[in-house]
Amino acid sequence: MRIIGIAIVGSNGVIGDGHSQPFQIAEDWARFKRVTLGHPMIMGRRTHAAIGRWLPGRTTIVVTGNPDGVELPTDDRATGHAASSVAEALELAASLDDEVYVAGGGSIYLQAWSELTELDLTEVAAEADGTVFFPPVEPSEWQEVAREQREGFAFVRYLRKAESASVD
Repeated sequence: MRIIGIAIVGSNGVIGDGHSQPFQIAEDWARFKRVTLGHPMIMGRRTHAAIGRWLPGRTTIVVTGNPDGVELPTDDRATGHAASSVAEALELAASLDDEVYVAGGGSIYLQAWSELTELDLTEVAAEADGTVFFPPVEPSEWQEVAREQREGFAFVRYLRKAESASVD
């Protein structure tokens, strides 16, 4: 199974302030939609709240300490679930598809980190204000396999190195 961390990250590692992400790049949003469409996504309650809606064409699994408090979608455009842990969310996602996206926030990335097989990052060549960080992408753990440079940012894909995967 492929478990892919997906994020937009400032050059200082910032991904948000706990309420929103610092970068609004139309090409990034379009790519996020294209890449995640049809696949389950795991995200924390705050990230889900910041998006403000259930994303159509995907199954979103919201990780929260209060799963019964999550108002699930009621139409056929989107599917949603709530889970009490990242482990529970990953188990549910694995039953739905063999390609799963972990979409934040900071604590969700950290909790899923050892399970991630790939990273799909939009790396912005600017620092951002914020208090939520993406975990450091260590060259000893991750190998860059693709980079699509744009003006001011790049789409970058990493694979977990085999030797670091056996240590986890």
